[in-house]
Amino acid sequence: MSQDSHLIDAFLEMLSAERGAAGNTLAAYGRDLSEFSRFLHKQPARMAQATTEQIEAYLGTLTQQGLSAATNARRLSALRQFYKFLCSEAMRPDDPTQTIATPKHRRPLPHSLSEADVGLLLAAARRDTDSPRGARTACLMELLYATGLRVSELVSLPLSALAGERDMLLVTGKGGRERLVPLSAAACAAVANYIRYRPDFQTAKGAAYLFPSRGKSGHLTRHRFAQILSVLAMEAGLPHMKISPHTLRHAFATHLLSRGADLRAVQQMLGHADISTTEIYTHILDARMQQLVRSHHPLASATMRKGGG
Repeated sequence: MSQDSHLIDAFLEMLSAERGAAGNTLAAYGRDLSEFSRFLHKQPARMAQATTEQIEAYLGTLTQQGLSAATNARRLSALRQFYKFLCSEAMRPDDPTQTIATPKHRRPLPHSLSEADVGLLLAAARRDTDSPRGARTACLMELLYATGLRVSELVSLPLSALAGERDMLLVTGKGGRERLVPLSAAACAAVANYIRYRPDFQTAKGAAYLFPSRGKSGHLTRHRFAQILSVLAMEAGLPHMKISPHTLRHAFATHLLSRGADLRAVQQMLGHADISTTEIYTHILDARMQQLVRSHHPLASATMRKGGG
């Protein structure tokens, strides 16, 4: 494998000299490329002459070994850079990795809550709606679960977000993008109740905010809301260390999709610029489609009878 080793060393030298790659990075690239070289050597073949099919076969063996798509993507990235280097140095006329798609890997979903768990949280929040703090807590919780807002969007909502029809919320999200989010009847009622008590929290600096505060920002902070949620979780008998405002955002999306909501509509309500971000929830859609086939396909019952189900 001396010829392959020479090419790998030249590539690593370039990464170090021209890109200032760290020692750990160089070591990782060296391991990945050496492993591919050993794979080719069994054929036998050399890295300088490797074909697209051989690279795809190598990636296939990694999948068979149980390695994740993320690991495969990293190794393919090393090969892409290596062959780009060979082309730039006129050591090879073509790039065999050019037509190979990067292995897709789904980002793991954060911890979510069942509908029953959310029900317990909301019940805890509704126990004291006749006091200023209780009304504010109930309003925060109803809004968060009804809209799936980011916690930063929730605590910094301007009072003008409620302008016009009170059953819609005008939210300014990342990049200054605005979106209208519908409110549930429970959320509308909680907002109306809280507005009666809002003057109790009013400050000059917080006059423009729905949830004013005496703090430097003028509105309720993320940290303070996280504390409120933690207390609610304990009161509801839920593991408070695993529950965060972001957990409620994921519960919002998960529960909507599991009940038949359209992925594109959920994307718009979450304020995702790219639907690929929302697609982390597609496992829910997959499960629902499987259930639809099992329940409604004309051959489903016959298949179950044949299988003894």
